[in-house]
Amino acid sequence: EKPMVTSGVRIGTPAMTTRGFKEEEARQTAHLVADVLDKPRDEANLAAVRAKVAELTKRFPVYR
Repeated sequence: EKPMVTSGVRIGTPAMTTRGFKEEEARQTAHLVADVLDKPRDEANLAAVRAKVAELTKRFPVYR
């Protein structure tokens, strides 16, 4: 679709590489997004994804 038509999820890779993510972390991020999209109302699933996100971002803190 054209850029002005909402048609999906766009994740900015510059933000990922700024944190130091490589290919494996990009794959993990994609899987985490898919996990949420598969079961968006499942609180146990969301909690599990939150925990994985916290672990991943702890390893790659935002530059200060």
